Amino acid sequence: MTVHFHEEDLPAGVLAGDGPIAVDTETMGLVTHRDRLCVVQLSDGGPDEHLVRFKVGSDYDAPNLKALLGDPNRLKLYHFARFDLAAIEYYLGTMAAPVFCTKIASKLTRTYTDRHGLKNIVTELLGGEISKQQQSSDWGAPELTEAQRDYAASDVRYLHRLRDVLAGRLEREGRTEIAQACFDFLPTRARLDMAGWADKDIFSHE
Repeated sequence: MTVHFHEEDLPAGVLAGDGPIAVDTETMGLVTHRDRLCVVQLSDGGPDEHLVRFKVGSDYDAPNLKALLGDPNRLKLYHFARFDLAAIEYYLGTMAAPVFCTKIASKLTRTYTDRHGLKNIVTELLGGEISKQQQSSDWGAPELTEAQRDYAASDVRYLHRLRDVLAGRLEREGRTEIAQACFDFLPTRARLDMAGWADKDIFSHE
């Protein structure tokens, strides 16, 4: 297992085949317009992870990464896709769909708990452990520590296996169709967030 670190773009041909890609992002904060995109993490399900880092002042001209994320024939796996989709589209100009979101799949199947964080579902479903110590660290620093790099890689390391387990649970509970409808809506949900409706339920009667 190796974590590969790249500056400003993903080298051509480093991700295998045409199967699903696990994707995550690290930003300076949770307000997309304000808090710049710093790192995009990717995994093709093999033993390695790839981190693409964007420095302060970046123009986000990353043609290889954009082509990969924008490929409509390649499924992208996320945990809480709503946030990552918004950050990627805002900074890279690409809607990185189609989508499978493990957080939504967890909420639709693990209704016996309210613990749907990545750490929780990795522990329960895969028997793995993720440290969250670096989650709130400075992702815009001139140099990222080894601890930061390993944390970032861990956020995509398990998503292929989680998708397999959760897809089976969705089928078992008869919720595959409604999950897919949620996944299909996520790009629109991210755009609603960016347009100012992040905290407003437009479907409510209010």
